[in-house]
Amino acid sequence: MRRATAVPGRAGAALALTSASRATFVGMRIGELAARAGTTTRTLRYYEARGLLSARRDAHGHRTYDEGDLRLLEQIRTLRDFGFGLEETRPFVECLRAGHPEGDTCPASLAVYRRKLAELDALIGELRGVRATVAAHLARAERAVDALAAEALAPGGPGPVCQLGGQGL
Repeated sequence: MRRATAVPGRAGAALALTSASRATFVGMRIGELAARAGTTTRTLRYYEARGLLSARRDAHGHRTYDEGDLRLLEQIRTLRDFGFGLEETRPFVECLRAGHPEGDTCPASLAVYRRKLAELDALIGELRGVRATVAAHLARAERAVDALAAEALAPGGPGPVCQLGGQGL
């Protein structure tokens, strides 16, 4: 008799009972992994095609995954949320696959962090320059509006006129 039951205390795992005395761990299917990782099966297949995720196949050819694969996906998602490109996640994935408890404890991962910080510092510098330019334009425009309002309110002035077709400034 063949039936499947959940393993107590092990979320996402399935236990296939092939006989009354023999049990084998099946693992997560692609849909379950996608749901637990908060992504789609299409994304998982894409990651597999890019070599970031490795699926094992069961006897029926279905992809199976384990908790380690979920950790890889969590690492990828965290890095993507921080603005890392998909290829930039590869050293972190490889670090986890090599058995390290964290994906950022390998030299290649540290190098990616350093490059990303340098990029962010450069971007912050550029944004500060843009902000200064916008602030200068705003200050100039506000001075011009104030001057026009003062002129319009002066005795004998033309009265407030908006160039956009309305009265008032």
